[in-house]
Amino acid sequence: MNQKLNDLLSKAYAPYSHFQVAVILVTKDGRIFNGVNIENTSYGATVCAERVAIFKAISEGYGKGDFKELHLMSSSHQESLPCFLCRQVFTEFMTGDEDLIIYTDKGNKTYKLSTLLPYPFVLEGSHA
Repeated sequence: MNQKLNDLLSKAYAPYSHFQVAVILVTKDGRIFNGVNIENTSYGATVCAERVAIFKAISEGYGKGDFKELHLMSSSHQESLPCFLCRQVFTEFMTGDEDLIIYTDKGNKTYKLSTLLPYPFVLEGSHA
């Protein structure tokens, strides 16, 4: 995965921050969805790599409970954790049991998604 992520980084569109992020989302049935961050001069229109990959999977019919792991690398090659907006999206579309594997120059580190957002925003009666 390390080389695949490194290759994906070049596809990120980050002309403002110069901080490229690449993600590979793996489903339980082995399907792979890639994502890169896509910036915009109006920063609110910027989309993170994590959300790109998740939204691609959702648009292909995958849903909560279908995901196995998410692999992430940034152009800094240091540990870069997902922003809180992405973490909230994880809450909507993932169970929390999925692994998040962060790749750095020193190797990789694995987290359970549930540890990244211990107090999620969930509406009563929602499916999240």
